[in-house]
Amino acid sequence: MRILSHEIPSAVGQTVTVAGWVHRRRRLAAVSFLILRDRSGLAQIVVKGSQAQLDELGEETVVQVTGTVAANPQAPGGAEIVDPVIEPLTEPAATPPIELWRPTVGAGLPVVLDNAPVALRHPVVRAGWEIAAAALHGFRSALDGQGFTEIQTPKIVGTATESGANVFALDYFGGPAYLAQSPQFYKQTMVGVFERVFEVGPVFRAEPHDTVRHLAEYVSLDAEFGFIHDHRDVLAVLRSAIAGMLSAVGERAGGALERLEVSLPEIPVDVPVLHFSEALKIAGADPEEPDLAPADERAVGEWALREHGSDFVAVEGYPMVKRPFYTHPQPSDPRWSNSFDLLFRGMELVTGGQRLHRYSDYVAALEARGESADAPAYSSYLQAFKHGMPPHGGFAIGLERFVARLTGAENVREVTLFPRDLHRLTP
Repeated sequence: MRILSHEIPSAVGQTVTVAGWVHRRRRLAAVSFLILRDRSGLAQIVVKGSQAQLDELGEETVVQVTGTVAANPQAPGGAEIVDPVIEPLTEPAATPPIELWRPTVGAGLPVVLDNAPVALRHPVVRAGWEIAAAALHGFRSALDGQGFTEIQTPKIVGTATESGANVFALDYFGGPAYLAQSPQFYKQTMVGVFERVFEVGPVFRAEPHDTVRHLAEYVSLDAEFGFIHDHRDVLAVLRSAIAGMLSAVGERAGGALERLEVSLPEIPVDVPVLHFSEALKIAGADPEEPDLAPADERAVGEWALREHGSDFVAVEGYPMVKRPFYTHPQPSDPRWSNSFDLLFRGMELVTGGQRLHRYSDYVAALEARGESADAPAYSSYLQAFKHGMPPHGGFAIGLERFVARLTGAENVREVTLFPRDLHRLTP
């Protein structure tokens, strides 16, 4: 029975079988070493005598090795395999486009992305998704523990309702359709069914941004839930979700964090909160600005770290003119919204807030935009509100951006498996 490389130290004196990829071959005068890589790490195999077989096994050839485990403090985990019988499971592999055995990635990002099917095997390159997978587990666990139901909603939709110019159009059996920019309408609808719902899935934005922080397709972690008082209730659930994500990364992706030399931050129990107008003052921005520019976000992030020792800060009360029509206005001053952005290390990570929940408010909000509640884009969505919806709200986290900020990646593409942007549709 096959064991994994991390189990080898617990099997000293036993005959074991391991299998994986030839990570590296090291030849000395009297002995050679085959370093085997599997999903759990690296194993050292000692090869004595003829090196002819090793010469035939190029890096990345898949092999199975049976041998005896011997203690060796110099080996990975303190043990190695001796007297091996090596069986190739494939023909000798072609030379990889990058040297996967080196501790650091010597190639530039374009080379890594062009050769992603192989480059992702590098322990440093794959570390980003190890962290992402752990974060997904933490997100799901945190919301499962609070009575949320996971849903899956369509990614092909019939109308473009949010920033309609920035959608991907496609042919749907001879008619127009679009890739969904978010599950917003569906997750609100499902609050009327389950009260508390979340979704993990792709979203698509045809925005002409060619920056280190934007992708045309990314993984969105969405949540929506009912019977709230206001957007601060949403922020509280968001805080618990991110705490769960960080905890899971620490528990499940410790090796990836070590490879990337990353220390986990903590999210405070009470996240610092600023009103949008105060954020503009801190950033030294024009008080009439309707949104925070990237430089403003960085300034607010520096303030939160300096004044509160926090990598996280929430900015609430964005102007209604910059929020979608379904956003609930601030009751005391309808110029502002009951919405927020959560900044992580000086960059927007999450947008969330309270939604309108009365049908009459939706009719008024759409009429103010010169649109009709009876339009095909809204009619099915608004059915739920005609038949009673509780006060509710929600948020959306961009997974790749979360991992990029956590790891300090300069470009979100560094932690995206197969990024899609203005210029990249392959591999």
